[in-house]
Parts: sequence; structure tokens; C-alpha cells
Amino acid sequence: MTIETDYLIIGSGAMGMAFADVLLTETSANLVIVDRHQKPGGHWNDAYPFVRLHQPSAFYGVSSRELGTGQIEIGGLNDGLGELASGAEVSAYFDAVMRQQFLPSGRVQYFPMCNYTGASGKTGEFTSLVNGNTHRIKYKKLVDCTFLKTSVPSTHTPNFTIADGVRFMPLNGLPSLTEPPDCFVVIGAGKTGIDACLWLLENGANPDDIRWIMPRDAWLIDRKNTQPSIEFFGDTMEAQAAQFESIASANSIDDMFDKLEACGYFLRIYKDTRPKMFHGATISQAEVTELRRIKNVIRMGRVSAIEPEKIVLDKGDITTTPNTLHIDCSARAIANFDMKPIFQGDLITPQMVRSYQPVFSAAFIAHIEASRAHDAEKNRLCGVVPLPNHDTDYLRFTAAFMMNQYNWGQDKELRNWLLNNRLDGFSKLAKSISKDDTEKMAIMNRLRANSFPAMAKLQGFLAELDG
Repeated sequence: MTIETDYLIIGSGAMGMAFADVLLTETSANLVIVDRHQKPGGHWNDAYPFVRLHQPSAFYGVSSRELGTGQIEIGGLNDGLGELASGAEVSAYFDAVMRQQFLPSGRVQYFPMCNYTGASGKTGEFTSLVNGNTHRIKYKKLVDCTFLKTSVPSTHTPNFTIADGVRFMPLNGLPSLTEPPDCFVVIGAGKTGIDACLWLLENGANPDDIRWIMPRDAWLIDRKNTQPSIEFFGDTMEAQAAQFESIASANSIDDMFDKLEACGYFLRIYKDTRPKMFHGATISQAEVTELRRIKNVIRMGRVSAIEPEKIVLDKGDITTTPNTLHIDCSARAIANFDMKPIFQGDLITPQMVRSYQPVFSAAFIAHIEASRAHDAEKNRLCGVVPLPNHDTDYLRFTAAFMMNQYNWGQDKELRNWLLNNRLDGFSKLAKSISKDDTEKMAIMNRLRANSFPAMAKLQGFLAELDG
């Protein structure tokens, strides 16, 4: 038997679910969703047990259903900020969206534990990983929500060798420790490395017993400046205004980063080392203070081999012991930095169209698919925001998003959609103020006054980089 559908969505991860949710809300289309996991949620099925969102829950999930309760956390390293859902909460949320919303609609067919094997024309095939049965499916459009290839420690293959006799585990294994090691070596400077260090400190590890292999320091976003609720207007919108002012007034790229740090837009963990990495990760100031307790930071490049008595790095070797626990945090959250047009005939490839917000991006792309007729117009409104890696990628990342935001702002229908979509907290913040509120209006006036000069300065800096 051949299944027929309007949209075949490959992947029921966060972006696939956010895309499907908007199509269900805004169209009468039928959907088939295929995924290798047993439950929706994508990489959340493989995440480490103590993982939490790194941005407020209010910014995450699908448009039609709130994630969390909107509470402010009290105590801990996220004290005073919007709640961060745990991995278990996110996984349960996506499962509930599928069971309580998608499937009862009668317009969604969901095939978990299945591997999509490709298509010829507009007919695809997928095979059950349980019984081996193959299904044929005819579709009008294919939505590839696997393009960005999210990677997590438990499914990541390290790009270094590990000798016999080395005590080694991915981040997922930390809660299963049964006896203390001599010390801990955390391999990786990204958000998973940060999470590993914070977990160790929270659970009583002596900071002097932690060695942190950090090939590159990172610029980080202050989480206080990403809060979508009105009580944080002075932090969130002030940070946006200060960001544009810093860019517009900078004399060089280095000067721009200095100004962005001075105004509080960027944070770094260690003040004595200039960051060379930017992945868009958020962090609280309390977490930064806690991480600075770790003094033994190794900046000798990437690991190439771990042996029982030494660790081989790009710039030399360091000693280790057979009873040292080496924790792999070297997986990149998104490993695919390629880009392609989002709309290509009967193929839709969701990617980032707003900085820091993949699920919003997927929801927005679905709205554009539902409301616009021609690929050229769709791609104009959905310019791909390149995923950042190096520090200077911040320039491309920011310039691309600013261009999208400008284009959206010229379209009345899109302005209204953004204002009413729960994943877009910034539009609501901007619209929440009255002209009589002089303090908030002053912030918005600074933001508007510096947006075009900031874009011009970014274009000039990018010309320098590409020259």
C-alpha cells in the first residue's frame, strides 16, 4: 500500500514539530512525520540526564502550546530569571504535543522508529527499524528537518583516539559514577563543557580537581538579556539597543567586541584570554562566577589522543593518570554549517532565520509556506542566518538576521503574525510600551536610531574580512 500526503516531514525534533504545528494551525494540509527515534523530540531523546534549556522556556517548543509555567526561578544559578525546562520536561512536552494535539487532529500520521531511505520524484520510502517493513509514500512537498544534524555527547564519535586503560565517558555517564576518580578532565569549551563543569561543582567536586581543556574561549550571551517578559524590558531591549550602538560606533572589529563586552551584551568566563569562538550560547552571571573557580584551564589546542599517562594536544602533551576521568564534551550542538535555499520547489529545508532561535525559525518558515505562493518571495523573507562558529561569524550571523527583521517589518501581515506568535517575545515587548513611558521609549529610540548605522558598519567589517 502507498501512503499519500501533502507534506512528508523527516524528523520529529524541535524544528520538525514547530514546523508541523504551524501547518496544522494555518492550513488544512495532511502531514506524515517520520523519525528514527521512539518518541518526538529529536536529540532530546539522547541528551544527558541533567540537561536544561539554555534560554527561557517561553522561547521554546511549538507555537500553539506553552512550555512550562512562565515562572521566575528562585535560588540556584538561574535565580531571578525565567524558568529553564529540564530535558525530561522538554521530552514529555513534545510527546504530549504529538499525542494530545497532532494525532487527534486526524491529519497527522506519525511513524517513529523508521528510517527514511530517499525518494524518486515525489515518491519516498521509509523502513521500520523494528520489523523491517518498507512503506512507500507519495507527497506534494518534502520537509527535511534533519539538515542541521544536531549532535549530542551520547551519539558523538570523538575525533581523537582513546587507548585501552583510559577512564573515559561521554557527558551522559556522569550521574552513574560509583567511585571518585583522581581528578576530572573536561574536554570541550562549548555549552556541554560548561554544563559538565557546573554539574561537577554543584555535586561537590573540588575545583582544583577539575582540568578544563579549552581549545578556544567563547563569547557568551548574558541570559538576563534574553528574557521575553515585560519585567525584563530594561534588560532585554536595552541590550539590543546597546548592541546596535556598540556596532555602529566601533572603529574596528576588535573595538566592536570590546564595546559589546563593555555594554554587557557579551560575557566571557576568563578575562585574561580573548575569545575566538562564538556559538550563541547563553549563560547567567552566577554561572560565570561559579566557573571562574576552575583555575586549571588548558589552552593547548584540541585533543588528538588520550593515553593512560598522557593527553596529546595540538601544542604538546600533558600528564594524566589511569584513574583520571576524562569527560567528552567535544560534540558540537549543530555539526552542519552548510547552507542552502530553504524553498526549492517541492523541497523545504528549514534552517535558522532568526539568531539564537531554531524553533521560532521553523515556525516562521512554516507560516511563509502557508501564506506565500512563490519560492523567490519565500526565500527573500527567509534568508538563512548562518550558524556561528568563529568569533567573527557573529558579524554574518547578526547582519543576516537584521536584514530578515527589516524585511519582516515592511510587511503588515508578518508584523501581526510576529506579534501574535508566542515564540516571538521581542515583538510583544516592543509593542507593550506606551508613548508616555519616556524611559522605555528612549531605549526604543536608541535601538531604531542605531539599526541602520549598525548594519552599514557590519557590511564594512564583512568587506574587510572577505577582502
